[in-house]
Amino acid sequence: MTSMKIIDKIQKKKESNTPFYSFEYFPPKTMEGVQNLYDRLGRMLLFEPLFIDITWGAGGSTSALTLEIAEKAQNVCGLETMMHLTCTNMPVSEIIYALDKAKSTGIRNILALRGDPPRGEEWKKIEGGFGYAADLVRFIRQKYGDYFCISVAGYPEGHSDCVSKEEDIRYLKEKVDAGADFIITQLFYDCDIFCEFVEKCRAIGINCPIIPGIMPIQTYAGFVRMTTLSKTKVPQYIMDNLEPIKDNDEEVKKYGVRLCVEMSKRLLDFGVEGLHFYTLNLERSVRKVLKGLQLVTPDQLSPFLPWAQSAAGNRLKEEVRPIFWQNRPRSYIARTGSWDEFPNGRWGDYRSPAFGDLSDYHLGGVTPPPGAGNNNTNTATGGDSVVVPNIYGDSPQSEQDIYNVFASYCSGNIKRLPWNDSPLSLESENIKEQLVFLNKNGFLTINSQPAINGVLSTDKQHGWGGKNGIVYKKAYIEFFASPENTLKLIEYFKKCPMITYHAVNRKGDSKTNTKGTNAVTWGIFPGKEIIQPTVVDINSFMVWKDEAFALWETQWATTYATSSTSRTLIDSMINNYYLINIVDNNFINGNIFQPFVDLVNNLSSPVLSSSSNGIQSSTTSNTASI
Repeated sequence: MTSMKIIDKIQKKKESNTPFYSFEYFPPKTMEGVQNLYDRLGRMLLFEPLFIDITWGAGGSTSALTLEIAEKAQNVCGLETMMHLTCTNMPVSEIIYALDKAKSTGIRNILALRGDPPRGEEWKKIEGGFGYAADLVRFIRQKYGDYFCISVAGYPEGHSDCVSKEEDIRYLKEKVDAGADFIITQLFYDCDIFCEFVEKCRAIGINCPIIPGIMPIQTYAGFVRMTTLSKTKVPQYIMDNLEPIKDNDEEVKKYGVRLCVEMSKRLLDFGVEGLHFYTLNLERSVRKVLKGLQLVTPDQLSPFLPWAQSAAGNRLKEEVRPIFWQNRPRSYIARTGSWDEFPNGRWGDYRSPAFGDLSDYHLGGVTPPPGAGNNNTNTATGGDSVVVPNIYGDSPQSEQDIYNVFASYCSGNIKRLPWNDSPLSLESENIKEQLVFLNKNGFLTINSQPAINGVLSTDKQHGWGGKNGIVYKKAYIEFFASPENTLKLIEYFKKCPMITYHAVNRKGDSKTNTKGTNAVTWGIFPGKEIIQPTVVDINSFMVWKDEAFALWETQWATTYATSSTSRTLIDSMINNYYLINIVDNNFINGNIFQPFVDLVNNLSSPVLSSSSNGIQSSTTSNTASI
């Protein structure tokens, strides 16, 4: 998979006289933070940044995580991604590994830096490595030719290691002459200093784009600490404005936004092609700055599709995906990475898609997530054994204990399950009570969406596709159920012509009342054919079921000792339960939950109502209701 070079995208913006903006992020310290970052990247995608960049920790401390996040940002979140690469603690062999890895995952943009030393140490060249960013740029060009777009850092106030600004600019020209395509500057708060820096660069023959780096002020203490460490000059008027509000974080943030808007306007008037925001992994201030500059429009707040598109070249026209991977997009991207083309109209137009083999990568690795089971231990410094908190509660001793774990996830008390890296989606909040009911009664849900009968495409909870559209959804539930409950449901569904289902166990025994593909999400927009971005497909479900059952085993069952009651219990459920998806095709007044209520109430036939699918839209049962 390949993406575009950022320099080519900058040139297109320049030709159309359209300013751009980009965002920088750093690898979080915890896996929960990483997941939150992925969620944030998905939201910031709506603002259509020209690119984002992912930092490389001091001393190369985050190299593996930087590679992982950059890959996911590019191929899953759908953002053109530039990866930082430094000389610090990096022999040539590791630099080649990082570049080969980036190339293999479709990343074409590198920010080449000398890098900071490990905390508390002085910078020194590693044996078999490079001493300067110019050497790194030169090496990348010699080994990889023009494959990578290379950016380098500029220092409007001069680098601390240089005796003068003029000397620093000469070093910058050396980096450009070695093959750099454009420059991103360190943060600054004095626009005059930046403008003077650009003029001096042009005077000695640096003609590539120079993008100013801007950091919104978040807190007074953080601002002082950051500018002190980086030795950034702060105009006195800024300090004077901050002084009376320095103890009020909210007012400081508001001032930081106003200041960024003023600086950005000045820089755009000066003629910069774009703005690069150091986000500190936050989003609110940058969002407000872009709104203040009128660089984003209200319709950009609604995603083009219900799932994040990928920036990889051969996926740019992808418009349809099976709903089963809705909560595991990274796995879907990986398993379809070898496809030469992707469905861009109807799933049925695409002939027999072949999914990649299931591997540990798609399961998140065979090692369960931290705290998945309460026999998990980590070795702390000094060799002490530390018990990791159990995210699923006490060791389950009965099937009801398992049911309660699923119910706790739906109610928000547990933040993840093997099939869901994030809490319950916003679109399912309206049916949370019903989902809790299902799970407490043994119908273990892992995916769902409510019916939507025509809401505006700009709706904050259910909208997608931009403005002036109307979007629809059929109610969908995917869950595990015992063989007994599966048979009861199938018998019940014989009297519900608007319900379609597909049930399959781990061995592949399959029961269904439908064929082919069923669109469960669609949208109508002016001047376009109906868009159907999410479908239920029989063949894809048979592929997904292997992954779904494997996740239960690798991410949950194996956290308990082989001979334990908990392990035996979960293994039995994996080997006997069915994975089922059901669709209520009556998106107008159907009730997908009614069959479950009736079964819990021991009713063998649907409770009749005026709705066309024979399922009443509400229940008045005193035994169980939702």
